[in-house]
Amino acid sequence: MKKALVFGGTKFFGIHLVNQLLKKGYSVTIATRGKTPDPFGDSVQRVVLDRTDKQSLSRAFKNETWDVIYDQICFSSLDAMTAMEIFKGKTYKYVLTSSLSVYDMEKLTPPVKEEDFDPKKEKLVVAGSDAFSYQQGKQQAEAAFFQHAPFPVTAVRFPIVLGENDYTGRLALYIKKIQYRQGVYLQTPHAKMNFISEEEAGQFLAWLADMHIAEPLNACANGSISMEQLMELIAGKTGQPVIYSEKQTESPYNIPGNWTMSNEKAARHGFPFTDLSDWLPELVENLAKQA
Repeated sequence: MKKALVFGGTKFFGIHLVNQLLKKGYSVTIATRGKTPDPFGDSVQRVVLDRTDKQSLSRAFKNETWDVIYDQICFSSLDAMTAMEIFKGKTYKYVLTSSLSVYDMEKLTPPVKEEDFDPKKEKLVVAGSDAFSYQQGKQQAEAAFFQHAPFPVTAVRFPIVLGENDYTGRLALYIKKIQYRQGVYLQTPHAKMNFISEEEAGQFLAWLADMHIAEPLNACANGSISMEQLMELIAGKTGQPVIYSEKQTESPYNIPGNWTMSNEKAARHGFPFTDLSDWLPELVENLAKQA
């Protein structure tokens, strides 16, 4: 039986990843700090550790080998370098959950493609997450892996992931603002974004377990939506009009221009992405009912 190790598999799309791996017949071990309960019962093995502590990692995996390792909680080059040292000779594949944020969207022309950020050419600065912004941390994590990894690495660059279990509550915030007739602040209403559902994110990561791909990959649903269209969709599901405000209030999707990516490379490898328009309206409706 093939073995998979998952860092960060206890919530959001990590749960879908683990479930998909179990369906594929993998023996799954989830590694977490032990603070978040998971729904897997006896289906998985568990290791409690500190991902950022080298000694903790070394003790936990001293005599273990894996067919694939998923790392969803790597936020710096130091985290990456530590993982490479610990897992050298102990895995056939490493899948890093990365982000659209690695791209400098204000300097690029969307939709961005994988070659718009080349981690092999990025100047590597080995430091912990405290030394970087989120964007820099993901850039440096990719740079460390693709410049020094002793095993094949895939970096999955996700846009914002949406779902009913989204603990960030960003989409739900807009729904509540519109539902309760609060002002919505958007600097550029016509700016477009890509998204991916939590289910599809987990499916995509699990699909990679049996693929021989060692490069960065963008992964998003087909299609994009402008922020103005998204607000109108919410208005239609809530029965309340959008009230725009010139006052700068909390607005997590307030982007200065298009934040879109191309998923063509992953699609050519054979992954069947969903269409954003097929599931976003239902998600908004369900979240509106919860609000």
